[in-house]
Amino acid sequence: MVKPNRIGEDRGVKRYSEAVGELTKKYYTIAVAGAHGKSTTTAILAKILIDAGLDPTVIIGTKVKEFDNHAPNNTEGSNFKKGDSKYFIIEADEYAASFLDYKPDIAIITNIDKEHLDFYKNEDRVRNAFKKFMLNVKPGGFLVLNNDNKNVLKLGLELAKLKRFQNKIKWFSLRNKAVENIKNILQIPGAHNISNALAALRAGEILNIPQNDILKSVSGYGGAWRRFEYRGSINGAKIFDDYAHHPTEIKATLLGARGHFPHSRIWCVFQPHQHQRLSLLFNEFALSFDSANEVILLEPYEVSGRENMRFAHRGHTRTEREHTQKFTSFNLAKKIDSRMKNNVYYIPYKSELVGFLKKYTAWGDVIIMMGAGDIWRITKELI
Repeated sequence: MVKPNRIGEDRGVKRYSEAVGELTKKYYTIAVAGAHGKSTTTAILAKILIDAGLDPTVIIGTKVKEFDNHAPNNTEGSNFKKGDSKYFIIEADEYAASFLDYKPDIAIITNIDKEHLDFYKNEDRVRNAFKKFMLNVKPGGFLVLNNDNKNVLKLGLELAKLKRFQNKIKWFSLRNKAVENIKNILQIPGAHNISNALAALRAGEILNIPQNDILKSVSGYGGAWRRFEYRGSINGAKIFDDYAHHPTEIKATLLGARGHFPHSRIWCVFQPHQHQRLSLLFNEFALSFDSANEVILLEPYEVSGRENMRFAHRGHTRTEREHTQKFTSFNLAKKIDSRMKNNVYYIPYKSELVGFLKKYTAWGDVIIMMGAGDIWRITKELI
């Protein structure tokens, strides 16, 4: 008997990453990898190349309004742009080590973090996968690496010492002189987005695009779908959608929002993504919401095919039940509440959330609907 997920392989059909990997061998490929910031960095870089007349083909993990897929009534854009040049820009996802199928000419690493532990099991395996990816760069190619991330810095220095490593490394950092130039023109808030823009700038420089042209492109970048995306308002409160679903991303997004709206009451409505991620990073999640005034936690979004069953609310043994009862949104709310002076709410039913926000939010507030699941559907109900 052939298992369903093996049917394609047994018939010689390539996996998505394998098919894209074949394209990376034929084009001048720039692959953007990292635990966080991949989509934003890819989108900014795509804009830089498009504005420079290089007409790249782009595959990205979010929708970009400027990428028109010609679908009727489409206002959100597309995650794909077909270009007519040798340049190919891709967002390189590390989940299931799929990015190891790619052979880029330029590889950007935004950061390395404890992410996708359902697959990698520990951070050492995550780092090892990124090291292999960095060694996949074609001869004569470039690595664009984040000097501010300890994992990236360590791997970059290790590779530089290898005799068989012949490629060049270009570093970027929030300590670079270019930071002030980026900070003054970037429309999207947060130090993490300045870092993303710096990564794109370094790649643009490798392609000999003048820095003034790069900065002009960066200044015109207005964001992508669900990346601190302004969606509308209720009661005079501004509503933003954001994809953050990892503690590092939550903290960075809320810090950016606080810097952008220093005097506003910030509401963070968070839908955890996977019971397993919530369990493995439970303590880190509890430390991620300090920049918010009000925190609302929803039930976790279950990802079909990726949930280890003992982490979902379906355990049958006593040990499984005890485990799932410990790492829940309700208990996370209690843990956050024990250390925060601000208000923390657990609202298990989405139907209650809309009424709650309409009742208690006010003019001048900022509401951030956060998570990688279907929380964006609730945003549509709010506006």
